[in-house]
Amino acid sequence: MRITAVTCVKNEGPFLLEWIAFHRVIGVTDFLFYSNDCTDATDEMLDRLQDHGIVAHLPNPATNRNYQMQALKAAKQHPLVKQSDWVWIADVDEFPNIHVGDHSFPALIEACGNPQAISLTFQFMANDGIEDYVDQPVITQFLRGHNPDIWGADTAIEVKSLVRRDFPVEYYGAHRPFHDEAKAKPNWTDGSGRPVPAPFRKRAGKRRIRAFPARGARELATLNHYALRSLDSYLVKNDRGDVNREHRAFDDSYWRERNDGGYFDDSILRYEADVRAEMDRLKALDGIGALHDKAVRLHMAKRDALLAQDSYQEMRKQLLSASPIPPLRPRSAMKSVLRSDSCHEPFARREPCPAQDGHNHPD
Repeated sequence: MRITAVTCVKNEGPFLLEWIAFHRVIGVTDFLFYSNDCTDATDEMLDRLQDHGIVAHLPNPATNRNYQMQALKAAKQHPLVKQSDWVWIADVDEFPNIHVGDHSFPALIEACGNPQAISLTFQFMANDGIEDYVDQPVITQFLRGHNPDIWGADTAIEVKSLVRRDFPVEYYGAHRPFHDEAKAKPNWTDGSGRPVPAPFRKRAGKRRIRAFPARGARELATLNHYALRSLDSYLVKNDRGDVNREHRAFDDSYWRERNDGGYFDDSILRYEADVRAEMDRLKALDGIGALHDKAVRLHMAKRDALLAQDSYQEMRKQLLSASPIPPLRPRSAMKSVLRSDSCHEPFARREPCPAQDGHNHPD
């Protein structure tokens, strides 16, 4: 089975090897990367990995700022995608946590009944108070996330999709494939092997294009989304997406929406030993270990340069003092839940902290 992962990157150098290693462990055979405007050795590392036959790397073909959409349009015609049995489109901070069989993509596909597409629901993993960037696998550091059925006030939570070759794709989106519902009704499941809801499949309204209700949707697999990582890395991420930070007020809503640590889940650690071993194999390839170390140094240097600016010092203070309750947290989700220290249950619960600021925030 050939499974191709397609992703777009900018300044993800310190995190590349873990993501590639993890996906090789779960059964991805090919990687297609598009990069743009990298200053942290991301593009250098991808070029060197391409020399070793690990990935294919191309400059992002975008002619405007719509980098992902234009890259995915081009990817549909790439030989790796056209020759694949399955295509997985995801970002470098997203890791499928598969709960069945040998915890691989093939095991998930079999458990879902070999459908034409599988959409996995996000579990946003919180920062959990980790301030310092360290060069260790992300999946080992961040083990708390939101209520699995509710994200803030939302019961509909975003997904990413694994797509079989015979899916009637018109074009790939970042979250799901798009097709003509009038011409075909593909066999399409969620992460529990259930048919995806019809409003999602039919794109019935803007909010149903990339999300559907999460309750019961993660029995076979969860998509752990490390959108925040450490506070250090989040500051660098903010700079990557905003070159004019000195002249703009900072909005902490993105951080607060994803920094709900009400549930503990360390089940993804089942992959740790294999991922570390695969990372070591990649680092042993000529030039790769040195480029990884270069990316780490540049990441930390960027952090230091940002913290020399008053605006980033203020941003850091604001994030450290931000409420642990996300915007629009529903009252029902603030009730006490049973504490459990068991690591054998899918989600070990702890009581959420009460809201600190008392404000409602826009979605």
